[in-house]
Parts: sequence; C-alpha cells; structure tokens
Amino acid sequence: MKISSDDRKAIGLILICLGFLFFLIGLAAHLKESFYSRTEITTTGFVAAAVFAGVGVLVFLFSFTKKQS
Repeated sequence: MKISSDDRKAIGLILICLGFLFFLIGLAAHLKESFYSRTEITTTGFVAAAVFAGVGVLVFLFSFTKKQS
C-alpha cells in the first residue's frame, strides 16, 4: 500500500498536534497542586509529547522527499 505525499503531510501534522495535546496534558498535571499522581502524569505527558512531536516532524519532513523512478 502506497501512501501519497499529501497523506504523509497530514499524518505528520496530526502527530504534531497529538504531541501538543500531550504536552498540554502534562502541563496541566504539573500545575495542579493537590493531585495524587501529579509527577507520573506530568512525566508521561511530556515524554509522550516529545515522542509524538518527534515522529510527526520526521514524517512531515520525509513527505517532501521525491521518489525517483
């Protein structure tokens, strides 16, 4: 199954937005004062944000490479 360049750009953008969402979840857990699992959720949110954003950027950048026939 071949994925077009436009589909790769869209997938990359979705992964970047998902990374931003996890960053916001981690930030909200960090700012919540009386929350029981604050550090675990903060750490997990920031790590997931870095992973999703990194993969999203890579997919987005590789969508610009042209295939050679």
